[in-house]
Amino acid sequence: MAMKMKQKVALLIKAFVRDYRSVRYPRIRWEEPLVAFARAQDPLFRQLKELVSPTHALPTDFLPDAQTVITFFLPFQEAVNLENLEGKASAASWAVAYLETNRLIVDLSSYLAKKLQETNYQAAQLPPTHNFDQNKLVSDWSHKHVAYIAGLGKFGLHQMLITEKGCSGRLGSIITNLEIEPSPRPEGEFCLYKQNRSCAQCVRQCVSGALQLDSYNRHSCYERLLQNAAQYASLGFADVCGKCASNVPCAFTNPCRP
Repeated sequence: MAMKMKQKVALLIKAFVRDYRSVRYPRIRWEEPLVAFARAQDPLFRQLKELVSPTHALPTDFLPDAQTVITFFLPFQEAVNLENLEGKASAASWAVAYLETNRLIVDLSSYLAKKLQETNYQAAQLPPTHNFDQNKLVSDWSHKHVAYIAGLGKFGLHQMLITEKGCSGRLGSIITNLEIEPSPRPEGEFCLYKQNRSCAQCVRQCVSGALQLDSYNRHSCYERLLQNAAQYASLGFADVCGKCASNVPCAFTNPCRP
């Protein structure tokens, strides 16, 4: 039963994203999503209170009888990534991709919650972004850390999660009291620098200097994001950059895959 529901939920997510263009008429397109599942009682969730923030939530904080955290990665199409490579400011298409993918995550989460409710299960929906402390710039529900626990990928030098379809895209998650078999966490590195020090392209492409080989200044990074948000204010609040994920070896794939 758990395996059957695992396949059903994954198919629902992939079909929703595939058909989304006929519902909302977005300006961008996405590749087929990746989906992974974590057990709500996985001890790594509690470790996030030490690794991320003491206030980082547990799945049961949103749903007392939580059993599973469903996570998904929505990969951007390659054209959006390549357009973001030039200049210090993010490309307008990157800002649009960010805003439209956030809307997709909200719509997809609502759809999944409805489908789960139809089978007498409950779900807690999480916002795709802006659920962080404005001073510390640390999230109380980090989608990338949650996705790591679910086995969607590994962290790269650029602090982003690298999946089997790279890091150029957006992550989302939803909590349910439906018990679904958890996905295995992959072994080995997904980042070439962490694997053998053969790449640090993300550091070279960081326009704010926030990303270094041995450090990351999240405040300097966010200052750059706010500058881009001001430039594209007519589109919405797109606090984006993405230079470290643009046309790097891990943009569209796991470069460490044998």
